[in-house]
Amino acid sequence: MWGGRTGALLRVSGLWPAGVLGRRPLSCNAASLAGRNSPQCWNCGAPGGPMREHGFFCPQCRALQPPDPARDYFSLMDCNRAFRVDTAKLQTRYQELQRLVHPDFFSQRSQTEKDFSEKHSTLVNDAYKTLLAPLSRGLYLLKLHGLEIPEGTDDEMDRQFLMEIMEINENLAEAQSEAAMKEIESIVRDDLEKAKKMLTKMRYFSNIEEKIKLKKIPL
Repeated sequence: MWGGRTGALLRVSGLWPAGVLGRRPLSCNAASLAGRNSPQCWNCGAPGGPMREHGFFCPQCRALQPPDPARDYFSLMDCNRAFRVDTAKLQTRYQELQRLVHPDFFSQRSQTEKDFSEKHSTLVNDAYKTLLAPLSRGLYLLKLHGLEIPEGTDDEMDRQFLMEIMEINENLAEAQSEAAMKEIESIVRDDLEKAKKMLTKMRYFSNIEEKIKLKKIPL
């Protein structure tokens, strides 16, 4: 089903398988926060849970809380867990989150909050970069489904395809004209579109696989 040049492309590319108090609330997906059992606030001891504002601040003392390790990038960036992402919405969400947790806004806060702010900001940056690019987004989707492809591995790689990749890289290095560049770009884009379609199919098969697992669970 996934053979040929496009299937190999999927394996190579990885598509296979302090000013905080007055801040405006974010358009966060409430459903993504529901049902969480967060620890108590480190500062005042109040319970966290799904009522912890935006997943960042204690609703009682407003202290910044540590990042939620169970929250995935799609939930953090308020995106549907799918390969197709609204990049404009993603960028808006990124800017909102950075205005909320960026270290610059915590220079007069406690050292604990400064540390948490650094962690949150780094996490937001990582999530934004990962979901912005189709390749890293696809890899992350696979990871969420328990499928990881080690970087630099060429196990089960189509030998002929590897030769084609080497040839494309050589042609790219030698390209001197715009026409030559466009020709290479056309070849790559064609294969990437095929790879994206296969990843979409993989998502549906993955959903069916989950349903099969649920069916196997004894009642």
